[in-house]
Amino acid sequence: MSGENLLGIPETKLPVDPAAQKLDDGVDARDVARGYPASSLVWATLAEDALDDGEVIEAYAYARTGYHRGLDSLRKSGWRGQGPVPWEHEPNRGFLRALAVLAKAAGEIGEEEEHRRCADFLRDSSATGARELGL
Repeated sequence: MSGENLLGIPETKLPVDPAAQKLDDGVDARDVARGYPASSLVWATLAEDALDDGEVIEAYAYARTGYHRGLDSLRKSGWRGQGPVPWEHEPNRGFLRALAVLAKAAGEIGEEEEHRRCADFLRDSSATGARELGL
């Protein structure tokens, strides 16, 4: 039953991430990270780029940063450690993308428990996001 909200916990929807517009405008993600270090989206972007380039350790580090920045944002938005974080709400995607890259990079470095935990967390947060992100 993973991905179903059987407890009736409300969805958490993050506020718009100001880094998103900078990234959409084509500003280099490293420069955006300097201006918006709390953005999980910018760290997810850096992590995805690193993973695409075969830089697994860097991808893992960027993804872990994005994951923790996302947890901070979720908590500020009322999240209490469980419940849906819908992919359909675009500002949530930075956190979900960071979580997906963290799972993938953990798997690539042989950290299977972390891979499994992150993949399960992603599926439990957003089944749609997990499908979209290949987990």
